[in-house]
Amino acid sequence: MAAGPITQISDVVVPAIFTPYTQQITEEKARLIQSGAIVRDGELDRLLAGGGLTFNAPSFKDLDSSDTERVSTDSVPYQFTGGVANPDPKKIGTGTEIAVRKNRNQSWSSADLVSVLNGADPLNAIANRVGYYWTRRLQGVFIAEMKGIFANNAAATDGNHVQNDMTFDISGAAAGAYSAGVTDFSADAFLSAALTMGDSQDSLGMVMVHSVVYNRMQKNNLIDFIPDSEGRINIPTFLGREVIVDDGVPFTGSVYESWMFGSGAVRFGVGTPKVPTEIERIAGAGNGGGAEVLYNRVEWSLHPVGHAYIGTSPNGGPDNTSGANMLAAAASWKRVFPERKQIKIARLITREA
Repeated sequence: MAAGPITQISDVVVPAIFTPYTQQITEEKARLIQSGAIVRDGELDRLLAGGGLTFNAPSFKDLDSSDTERVSTDSVPYQFTGGVANPDPKKIGTGTEIAVRKNRNQSWSSADLVSVLNGADPLNAIANRVGYYWTRRLQGVFIAEMKGIFANNAAATDGNHVQNDMTFDISGAAAGAYSAGVTDFSADAFLSAALTMGDSQDSLGMVMVHSVVYNRMQKNNLIDFIPDSEGRINIPTFLGREVIVDDGVPFTGSVYESWMFGSGAVRFGVGTPKVPTEIERIAGAGNGGGAEVLYNRVEWSLHPVGHAYIGTSPNGGPDNTSGANMLAAAASWKRVFPERKQIKIARLITREA
C-alpha cells in the first residue's frame, strides 16, 4: 500500500499567523498565568518593543505607617516664618524595580512535527506542540527567578531585607530528621508560612509544590477539587488556594520547598523578535532527500514585583542557572520594596519521608 502524502511545515505555517497563535496557546495553558500569580503587563510589552537589556521602573514607596501622627491643637497659631517652629512634614520615598529581557529560541525538524493526521489540522498540531513547549519553558524561567529571589532573601539582613522573612522552615537541621506530623507538610505549617505576610496572608492565593509534597497533601486529605471555568477539568485546591504541581520546585534529599504567591506577584511582558518564526529548507539533509526546520523565537520579561535585577545581563539575557548574573543566583537580585507585605511571595520548607 502506497504511503500517503507528507505535509511539510511550509505547507501550513504562515509566520504572521503562527507566531501570535503560539503565544496565545502559551498563555492559555500556563497555570501560573491562569492562577493570576503572573499577570500580563502592557508596560513591559512596550519596553520590550524598544532597546535595552534591562528596564528601570521607578515607583513611590508607601507612606511609613510607623510615623506617629500629630495631635492637633489650637493653642499656637501656625507660623510661616520665625517665632514658633512649624510641624516637620514627612516625605514619600521612591524605589526602582529593574526588569530584564530574556531572548530565547528553539527549532524543530519537520519529521518531529508533521505527519499525515487523520482529519486533524496540521497547523493546529504544530502550534499546540510549540505552544506547550514554551509554556513549560516559561514556567522554567519562573522557577529560576524564584530560586534567585529566595536565595537573596536567605542572605544576611541588610538595608533591603530581613533574612528569611519570606520563609518558614520546619525541615530540621540534621539529615534524616524526618518526623511525621512535625517536619512534613501540614495545614499548620502552611498557615505559619503564610503568616510571614502578617494580616495580608489571605492575599496568597496559589501554592506551587513538588509532586512528593503533593502526595503528602493527598495522603493527609488536604486537597479539594473544583471545576475550571469551562467545567472540563478539576483544579486541585488547598485551603482555598490553587495548587500547581511541578517537579522543578527545589528539593535537596528529602527536604522540599513549597512556594506561595498572591495575584500579580510577577509581571509578564512579551516582545517581538525581528523574525519570530521562520522555516529553513535544507536540500542536502536526508542524503539529498531534503528537510525543513521550524525556528521559533520569543522575547520575554518576567519580573518579580518589588525586586530589581542587579546582575550584568548577557546580550541574550540571563539563563535559568545559578551562575554569576543568571536568574537563579542570589546576587542577581535585590529587594526594593521596603515592606514585607508588599512582596506577595512566601516559602515553606519541609522534610518528607
